[in-house]
Amino acid sequence: MILIGIGANLPHQRFGSALETCRHAVSLLAAHPDIELMDISRWYESAPVPISDQPWFINGVASIKTELPAEQLMDILHEIEGKCGRERGDPDIEKNAPRLLDLDLLDFNGVVSKNHNNKSKKSPVLPHPRMGERAFVLLPLADIAPDWSHPATKQSLDELIRALNPDQVARPIPAD
Repeated sequence: MILIGIGANLPHQRFGSALETCRHAVSLLAAHPDIELMDISRWYESAPVPISDQPWFINGVASIKTELPAEQLMDILHEIEGKCGRERGDPDIEKNAPRLLDLDLLDFNGVVSKNHNNKSKKSPVLPHPRMGERAFVLLPLADIAPDWSHPATKQSLDELIRALNPDQVARPIPAD
């Protein structure tokens, strides 16, 4: 199973709200010839982590299939972010900043890998290093893969959700 985290908290001039930008990103993902969109969670609104005065985020999780390696998939995710207006900058400055769009490779078929030379961008850290600590990832993930377990820690999704810090808030957005 390949899982992609989707999030935004800034409106886009062309696409509209953060929710519409996230939906547009999913349509670009689904339209890619090397990617098959399998499922998409409900959309959630979530408080910024760490807590701050920036706008709340819209988040969801998609499951996909592809024959591409993780490195090429990451390139496609970055291309989609760029098509939606995101300009990638210094990751240390950008961390936890407001965004037009953020696409994260959460899990790539259960692969566990660490890339200690992050500047090389040759291979992503898998699974995503903070996914097991984020309500805005785990709650949408429960919508589409309730039996998923963390590839590195082997914890079940239920265990991870129960261990979440109570100050993390993520709530489903009612369907249109």
